[in-house]
Amino acid sequence: MDSLLLRIHIETACRRCGVLALRPMDLDSQQCLIFLREKGGTVRWQPVTPTRMKALTNHVAERHRGTVDQGSPLLRRRNGAPVTRRHYDSLWNRIGRELEWVARQQISAHWLRHTTLTWVERNFGYAVARAYAGHCNPDGRTGETVTYIKASLEEVAEALAALTGEPHPLAG
Repeated sequence: MDSLLLRIHIETACRRCGVLALRPMDLDSQQCLIFLREKGGTVRWQPVTPTRMKALTNHVAERHRGTVDQGSPLLRRRNGAPVTRRHYDSLWNRIGRELEWVARQQISAHWLRHTTLTWVERNFGYAVARAYAGHCNPDGRTGETVTYIKASLEEVAEALAALTGEPHPLAG
């Protein structure tokens, strides 16, 4: 479970609330996309690697006892209970006990988001990093030029493929 959570954050740069809001119906296994719901009502389809998609679909098969309710929380503990914010707190505390520098530097899911987005921006530019982060609509804090700077889902998939070294069905 923990490695699945960490890999989702590294691959998608999504927020913790986006992972916790995932439902079985949010998986598009053919196109290797997950539907994220994040803060401020932001929603987007985000590419994941075929490896991650397989892990997610296997997780549903293993952890959703009996019939899968497509609208229920996707990520579940071994006992079938949905993963909560407290699981994240426990995860980072456990990692911090093993790796002292993680606790000292206050590494978190948000830190993973920041690191992934920095890498994407440095290697694929501002527009792709913005789309990768789910920052698609300009707000009053950005300049007018941002209105015209947009990246496609395929460009986000190309960045993911470069980041992970794994081909993605939407990448060119």
